[in-house]
Amino acid sequence: MTRFERASGVLLPVASLPGGTLGDDAVRFVDWLADAGQRWWQILPFGPPDRWASPYSSPSAFAGSPTWLDEPDAPVTIDELEAFVASHPFWCGSWAAFAGGGALADQVRFDREWRRLRTHAAERGVQILGDMPFAVGPDSADHRGFPELFKDDVVGGVPPDDWSADGQRWGTPVYRWSAMRANGYQWWIERFRRAVELVDAVRIDHFRGFVAAYEIPADNRTGRSGTWVRGPGRAVFDAIAGALGEVPVVAENLGLITPPVERLRKELGFPGSVVLQFSFAASMVNPQAGGIDRDTVVYTGTHDNDTSVGWWTAASEQERRRVEAEVREHGIQDTEPHWLLNRLALQSDAVLAILPAQDVLGLDSSARMNLPGRAEGNWRWRLQPAQLDASLAARLRDATEAARR
Repeated sequence: MTRFERASGVLLPVASLPGGTLGDDAVRFVDWLADAGQRWWQILPFGPPDRWASPYSSPSAFAGSPTWLDEPDAPVTIDELEAFVASHPFWCGSWAAFAGGGALADQVRFDREWRRLRTHAAERGVQILGDMPFAVGPDSADHRGFPELFKDDVVGGVPPDDWSADGQRWGTPVYRWSAMRANGYQWWIERFRRAVELVDAVRIDHFRGFVAAYEIPADNRTGRSGTWVRGPGRAVFDAIAGALGEVPVVAENLGLITPPVERLRKELGFPGSVVLQFSFAASMVNPQAGGIDRDTVVYTGTHDNDTSVGWWTAASEQERRRVEAEVREHGIQDTEPHWLLNRLALQSDAVLAILPAQDVLGLDSSARMNLPGRAEGNWRWRLQPAQLDASLAARLRDATEAARR
């Protein structure tokens, strides 16, 4: 059973910090979180991004992103390299073969800078919620280094939904679960071992893939024609727990979620995810209104959504009335749309409330992080220096304390 205390936090990718690195801006953000009464910093996946800057299709499920390095030329000794390789024997060889000279030295630098930041966060009472993509990147170090674990004739994606009439053809490798089962799911054990070295809890993106994943013939250009193929269920997580003990996990269970997916999530004790924009949306196939309980982590929006201000601007009168009715029920006095949603998230029964930094700031659609189904033009938004100031920290702290988080 994954246990979280009632608390709240802010979603901000490391790459969206003013400098985009693990340096002073990251330390200042941790300090701002602590001053704002926040106990969680949710990041996006820590791996190197792909050529479109997406962290969800990384060339490695294990390596930390060299783009986050504040001191990319800091010296690394032979002893440090040898110690790092000895501590990470499962994946270091495949990553070095893939990324070439200097790749392992960058990992030493990454761990050095990350440990420094995480120690500071712990001292300020801030925990890190990481993010683990279900799939790995095509032609990645994992795909090349462990080819026996992946199928050859299909790729991953999702069928048509509210985001895309053609579905999404991710082009990601599809797991050969029979091969993974044969070696005791060692690849997944090592993946989680690396994750818990770096973060305090893990959000699993596309959790439903463990129950059934959507496989698309490799030569298809869209996600319209595919097949749902059964996954391993809880066997992976039993193997992880047997090797590593309890790992705090949040399950991303958005979209077309079937009873078996929810059954597995609840059996494992993983809180699910609720997005307020979906709760109030009139057009969603699977609206989540009324689904916010202690067994959930609530978001105003995620990296895949418009900002709250952008959503409100485009919302129908019916959707706005739904928000206003909920606001009245909770006795919320704010009039700014983003703070209405922020306070609704904070005052909900969800065990964790996570607010994207853009929604704390009240930014419009120009600050959107990602538009699913579009490869280019995403992942560009960055926080400006001193944009999150003391007055905003005080406002968020007051709202958090009022919600007893």
